[in-house]
Amino acid sequence: MKSPISRRDALKTTAAAAAGIAIYHGASARRISAAESPNEKLNLACIGVGGRGAANVGGVNSQNLIALVDVDEKRAEGAFKKYSSAERFSDYRKMLDKLGKDLDGVVISTPDHTHFHPAYASMQLGLHTYLEKPLAHNVWETRTLTDYARENKLATQLGNQRHAMPNMHRVVELIQSGAIGKVNEVHCWVGGSRGMPAVPKDTPPIPAGLDYELWVGPAEKRPYHPSFCPYGWRFWWDYGTGETGNWGCHILDIPYWSLGLRYPSHVDASGPEVDAERTPKSMHVTYRFDQTNQNSPLDLHWYHGTPAILAERGLSGKGHNTLFIGEDGMLLSGFDKHELLPEEKFADFKRPEKFVPDSPGFHKEWIAACKGGEAATCNFDYTGPMAEAVLLGNVAYRTGGFDWNAKTLSTGNNTKAQSLIQTAYRKGWEID
Repeated sequence: MKSPISRRDALKTTAAAAAGIAIYHGASARRISAAESPNEKLNLACIGVGGRGAANVGGVNSQNLIALVDVDEKRAEGAFKKYSSAERFSDYRKMLDKLGKDLDGVVISTPDHTHFHPAYASMQLGLHTYLEKPLAHNVWETRTLTDYARENKLATQLGNQRHAMPNMHRVVELIQSGAIGKVNEVHCWVGGSRGMPAVPKDTPPIPAGLDYELWVGPAEKRPYHPSFCPYGWRFWWDYGTGETGNWGCHILDIPYWSLGLRYPSHVDASGPEVDAERTPKSMHVTYRFDQTNQNSPLDLHWYHGTPAILAERGLSGKGHNTLFIGEDGMLLSGFDKHELLPEEKFADFKRPEKFVPDSPGFHKEWIAACKGGEAATCNFDYTGPMAEAVLLGNVAYRTGGFDWNAKTLSTGNNTKAQSLIQTAYRKGWEID
């Protein structure tokens, strides 16, 4: 690791960033003054404040919101008006140039392809970071942010808001207390068939108030079209990670937490014919985990679509997204409800004492961590490996299965898969 440089020196490098180089060199892992007083408010900047970003702004509005950043004035209009005292920017780099020295943390809610650059730039200035899922756009970016946050003792939180739901806690307690015995198999899914949007055939003008050049950022540039900006980007590989990236971190959180999962040893996937530009309408990924808290390997299945095992077991997936299969029974779970099966076997079951503490509030966890409290429950050390697994599922679907070496970020003999672990950036957005 490079030796840290001063915060002032780090800020000097932002002049280059404003010219198009979107990364800061060196580090400044300062301890903020708020850490000395839990009652002192943080100075925060929110990057991406329309859509999902508006909810995240609301989640941290108990603090000092000194800057709001968005490339789309129209989508950001509500937040701009509601928090009129915050300074407005369209370019996060200019915001960091001007206000970086005054900030304690950032909240980033941009499209997947623009997670890494503002997050890494902010973290290199010593800023605590709240970042929407799936953390980043590729595995290398995800690992880089995870490692950097740990090494520099930054408070982080991935936007897995459902992690704070009481039902999730009860599922963890049941699995970890052995309610269904040793778990050997897990099936997770998200329904629907979103993906493969129509390829645009027209080139409408860029709407007023949208800085499309900044919206594209480091990704491959294509002519503006409303089918991918402002929202449909999720289903284009250049910008998004499909329905797997959209829901994978939320749903895989249940088995990851319950079973103590980290990195898979093998990833395989199947689905419809791969399209070079667009994400699929369905997918099945199989992850092999050699290390779990069950003291034996297990297979974790992820489906975009309804898994056949539900019909095979005579189960309804309505309201659920996860099926644990154990030696002594099954547990069927969603975000807000669960069932122990077969029902007759568990009719008189005595539940374990609660041992997962209630969350004070998902955003409040991060705020407290920024002020020197305990790490937030979805800090990058926990969620980074999970986000990597989600992204590896997409890689396996696009290139075929592979053995995964988590230490070296290697896909073994699958060279096509390796080419997607870290991808190139558009000129002007390169990483040194």
